[in-house]
Amino acid sequence: MQRSIAILMYHQIGMPPPRGTPSRSLTVSTRDFSAQMRFFKRLGYQGLSMRDLMPYLDGQKQGKVFGITFDDGFRNVYDNALPVLETLGFTSTNYIVSRQIGGSNLWDAHKGIPSAPCMNRDELLDWQARGQEIGAHTCNHPRLTELSEDAARLEIAGCRQEIESVCGQPVDAFCYPHGGVNATIRKLVEEAGYTNATTTHKANASAKDDRLLIPRLTVRRGDSGLKVFLKYLLN
Repeated sequence: MQRSIAILMYHQIGMPPPRGTPSRSLTVSTRDFSAQMRFFKRLGYQGLSMRDLMPYLDGQKQGKVFGITFDDGFRNVYDNALPVLETLGFTSTNYIVSRQIGGSNLWDAHKGIPSAPCMNRDELLDWQARGQEIGAHTCNHPRLTELSEDAARLEIAGCRQEIESVCGQPVDAFCYPHGGVNATIRKLVEEAGYTNATTTHKANASAKDDRLLIPRLTVRRGDSGLKVFLKYLLN
């Protein structure tokens, strides 16, 4: 039987903002990211996108695997994480805010989090062409549970349509912004045609998990490869 599988959640990869900046811990340095990935590789693990991971969660495949996901579609993930992934032969899923393709993290401005550019159309197409997966993260990154049902539907289904129109391939993976999900939001994700969706619930994923409520483990600035692996073992 396939044991539980860790799915790692990252946001930005690169130089962290100054001390005291809100959410500074969510920017993992390129050096630390590389060390984490290489640590797993040395232990015989293969890093996979949600698309590539699903057969393992479904019990169709067996092996030492873990999931790699990036929230928000930041350009520094394209610049700094992609070369590491390619060197190691890993795949990953990058969840895109469709109306900020070529834009920035406007949803963070009110928190005092510095502006950071998001991937543009050409970068998205290159990311996809190089074997990485593009997922959906709504049109505008709202907290879905605070919207009306109709507004939430537009954010969820509209994002899929907008990204598919850019990338020309089906978008099957979804991620709930801010981890905001309830029974109604889950239903809307299913209605939109997504086959899997990840949350911010901290646990390893397993065969018994609802495919639209898959848990993940947050990786933070300063985490060593060993610490990330211990998160895996202890969940």
